Amino acid sequence: MVTRLKHRLKTSKPLLFLFDTRRSPVSRHKYLDQGYFNGTRTMNLQTSRALQQKSHALIPGGSHTYAKGDDQFPELAPGFIAKGKGCHVLDADGNEYIEYAMGCRSVTLGHAYPPVIEAAYKQMLSGTNFTRPAPIETECAEKIVSLIAGAEMVKFAKNGSDVTTAAVKLARAYTGRDLVAVCADHPFYSVDDWFIGSTPMAAGIPADIRKMTVKFKYNDIDSVKALFAQHPGRIACVIMEAETSVAPVHNFLHDLQTICRVEGSLFILDEMITGFRWHLGGAQTYYEIVPDLSTFGKAMGNGFAIAALAGKREIMQLGGLHHSKERVFLLSTTHGAETHSLAAAIATMRIYEEQEVVPYLYRQGERLAKGIQCAIQEWRLDEYFQIAGKPCNLTYVTRDENKVPSQVFRTLFLQEIIKRGVIAPSLVVSFSHTDRDIDHTIDVIAESLYVYRKALDEGVEKYLVGRPVKPVFRTHN
Repeated sequence: MVTRLKHRLKTSKPLLFLFDTRRSPVSRHKYLDQGYFNGTRTMNLQTSRALQQKSHALIPGGSHTYAKGDDQFPELAPGFIAKGKGCHVLDADGNEYIEYAMGCRSVTLGHAYPPVIEAAYKQMLSGTNFTRPAPIETECAEKIVSLIAGAEMVKFAKNGSDVTTAAVKLARAYTGRDLVAVCADHPFYSVDDWFIGSTPMAAGIPADIRKMTVKFKYNDIDSVKALFAQHPGRIACVIMEAETSVAPVHNFLHDLQTICRVEGSLFILDEMITGFRWHLGGAQTYYEIVPDLSTFGKAMGNGFAIAALAGKREIMQLGGLHHSKERVFLLSTTHGAETHSLAAAIATMRIYEEQEVVPYLYRQGERLAKGIQCAIQEWRLDEYFQIAGKPCNLTYVTRDENKVPSQVFRTLFLQEIIKRGVIAPSLVVSFSHTDRDIDHTIDVIAESLYVYRKALDEGVEKYLVGRPVKPVFRTHN
């Protein structure tokens, strides 16, 4: 594949057919071998640009999700995606792309996935929200409890922040303590004060609340011990992801859980990303560890708004009616159990069970990583561009000429793949990414990494259009 690219680099003929998905890989490679390179295309973004001006006048930041904001993408990126099918999307101007990350990792099966859409639609015909609970609430609860080892009871909500905050509240009520310990190496847990107060974007959050969240380092059990020693008898819980792009080592998860038990704190796993991706039973099943509480969302509903707090009965029932202890006001949301989202979640979980979705994610991720690694080696980028994470949840790291992590080079990479018809803030695959999609993406990334190599050698300012992307958590714009 990369050898073909060397031949194509000598030409400047436009690669007009590259995103024509009707062509077979053989046909595509035939054209490539004839000497065509430069898979970039001229994109009309007129509608997106007009919508961006309007959206910023109406919506703070122009987006309802920080990760989707204009500051997270290069200036040449489309501002809006209007339609999706499988892993292919159309922007507001009709330009087509292969999408990765898929709605912040929430669309694991594919956009508009028919069985999920049909299940939600059928349920909507019978109503979506009533004065009393609907039978489907119990059905969905039974399904998730059957799949998750650490789930004896469950409560549904709409967002991940809802359920992580509920988990923290339960831990505080159960232990009678106030402090929350979070993993400093993991990026996000909640929009609520207990977490955001610990980030650089802490404006509007009282100083006393900011002090109630303390941090430890991942895979550093001594930092956990030091934290408990520093705050004896005060830490209500440890909340963390089982894994992001770095795997646990030296029995870290189990040793941390043991410390929690000894110290009388709850051990909470945030499975927003790992749930239904690492394993059908989540990372807790993958790593054979049962937390006190765990939280799910994203892939659970294939893009529908659904999240879940699950855990041990003795803790969860503090939010119920059949106990004698002080009551906990736990997840009382008007829309938390909308019937169509629960129907979508049930359909999604059944598809995971019946069609071996998770093994497919690993397989396609491995195919993608292997192809990209060939391009990395060919362009001598091993120390400048790296693939990280499990095959089911791939990310990438961009470094500058000094081998320092670089937002500027991340922007350049995003710019080049978008020009060639791929949107990939991460390289997270879905059940709809076919071999053909993966192979096409490898070609696109190989071409883009060639530009990356030239930018390292000649200066990135020669190739980057506009300003670089910025980290979400920053004090000023």
